[in-house]
Amino acid sequence: MFKGSMVAIATPMNGDGSLDYESLERLIEFHIENKTDVIVSVGTTGESATLNFKEHSEVIKATLSVVNKRIPVIAGSGANSTSEAIELTQRSKELGADGCLLVTPYYNKPTQNGLYEHYKMIADKVNIPQILYNVPGRTSVDMLPDTVHKLSSHPNIIAIKEASGNLERSKELLEKCADNISIFTGDDKTSVRDLLLGFKGNISVTANVAPLSMHEMCKFAIEGNAEEANKINSKLDILHDNLFTESNPIPVKWALHRMGLIKKGIRLPLTWLDSKYENILEESLYNAGIISKS
Repeated sequence: MFKGSMVAIATPMNGDGSLDYESLERLIEFHIENKTDVIVSVGTTGESATLNFKEHSEVIKATLSVVNKRIPVIAGSGANSTSEAIELTQRSKELGADGCLLVTPYYNKPTQNGLYEHYKMIADKVNIPQILYNVPGRTSVDMLPDTVHKLSSHPNIIAIKEASGNLERSKELLEKCADNISIFTGDDKTSVRDLLLGFKGNISVTANVAPLSMHEMCKFAIEGNAEEANKINSKLDILHDNLFTESNPIPVKWALHRMGLIKKGIRLPLTWLDSKYENILEESLYNAGIISKS
């Protein structure tokens, strides 16, 4: 259903932190022109944690309207409250999203059984394709492959985004779950490796600024063409690192602003990129062929 380069799209904002729908439209057209395969709206990179329910819904609605069924749209609808995640997922379905991405509940640190019951209840309540999302580095909870395997038999659970970057975890998920669900990487740094192993796509931060390169890299890697995939990735490798010099999406928003695609807007508690990182990030954008020297 979903595959290839799936951008975890940033949510453009004005200088005061209000939502900037004009820039969102420009950003979406940029992705469609550059062959992004899927747009993931209001995920971590989209600052979901600081958008209220109304704003969350409005951004998804606006994204769906601009895309107008040209490519699939996945809505971020995870929360650390199961009832809230159900509400967000149901609203995403009503708006017309093609699927939902549900991060593991953060901060409250549920057990593996709690994770199973959380995702099972959402899948039972809302009939829409759902993607599990494991990112222990941000949530302080790690959903283990056995739990994913138990959930993979549910007809509404169709994939997992695994963002641990751990090779052994990737192999175990493929072994236990690949017959039932698609497995996506959420770690740009190790994306080529995992796609060549058998992952079906990459839900990507780097694709925000290098959509065509990420599309081509994913295409070649999924086809098993390691030489071409690695050739493209070699130009992006340092960029993968430098887009995390500060917490995501701080660097990627600075990069998009430098590219002239969005305004200088981000919401507290996140702040604009520290000036000491600007030259590093600009150089990696230049070396990747994304911008010209200023």
